[in-house]
Amino acid sequence: MTDTGPLFVSSGDLVSDRLYKAAVELAARGDLRAAADVLTQTVEAVPGFATAWFALSAILDRLGDRDGAIAAFRTASLADSDDYHRARLQLARLGAGDGAPAMTEPYLRRLFDQYAARYDNALAEHLHYRGPALLLTAVRSALARSGRPLRFASLLDIGCGTGLAGAVFRPFTARLVGVDLSPAMIARAETKAIYDRLAVGNFAAFLADEIVSKATYDLVVAADVFVYVNDLAPVLAAIARVLSPRGLVAFTVETHPGDGVALLPTLRFAHGEIYLRGAVAAAGLQLVTLENATIRTEKALPVSGLVVIATPNH
Repeated sequence: MTDTGPLFVSSGDLVSDRLYKAAVELAARGDLRAAADVLTQTVEAVPGFATAWFALSAILDRLGDRDGAIAAFRTASLADSDDYHRARLQLARLGAGDGAPAMTEPYLRRLFDQYAARYDNALAEHLHYRGPALLLTAVRSALARSGRPLRFASLLDIGCGTGLAGAVFRPFTARLVGVDLSPAMIARAETKAIYDRLAVGNFAAFLADEIVSKATYDLVVAADVFVYVNDLAPVLAAIARVLSPRGLVAFTVETHPGDGVALLPTLRFAHGEIYLRGAVAAAGLQLVTLENATIRTEKALPVSGLVVIATPNH
């Protein structure tokens, strides 16, 4: 998924806000240098105007002024403690910050809230999204190898979004639970009437509550969710604690040829195979399936991913 553009947070000064919007219009018409000049004047007048700093950073980057862009992104980051504008991610992309910094909840919530209304069409029509179908095929194959039916008493859909994975797995589970950080995504999922329970919130906190309440699931799925998570070890460890003894966790990730976690130009994370194997083992899980797959297309090019299934170690 691609970001929907910069979030506008007012400077509190009407004139500066108007200057910012004028600069955005100049940039949209292709006059980047004029837009940069207007934004420079704007941040000189209101030094704490994070939105304007971020826009200036992005324009300087497009103009090829890497040093200027880095300096402006750093100022934008200082003015935006919640990283609504993802300046820290941009700094990492430019090699001027942490290699793969965690994405903040405010940024992710805003990103998906903005995208919710067109999410289903965009993934199906433009990105040829295949995550849920790939997971269903992999889960079916894994169960068939052990002679088990494709049937679950309880299923948890992490980062459920509008319910694309939920719709695929609903026929095979008696109880379907979904959790997502975005209220707008959950609202869209509710309209499909396929979930028995939906929750808005951070899935790490949700899993912690489920652990306390001793809830268990026969299958936990995360379709195209972990591309927004840099460190998978904690969430996999939490998932392991809510799985039934023969339960499965099934998820997709984007991948890259190296080890570790890489921040891609798309500002999503790619997880190397060696890293994934280590994170699965550290969570007390046993790898059942790890397969290469094209999880969608982007700009007409295939996106390399991995389909992973694991079960509790016994």
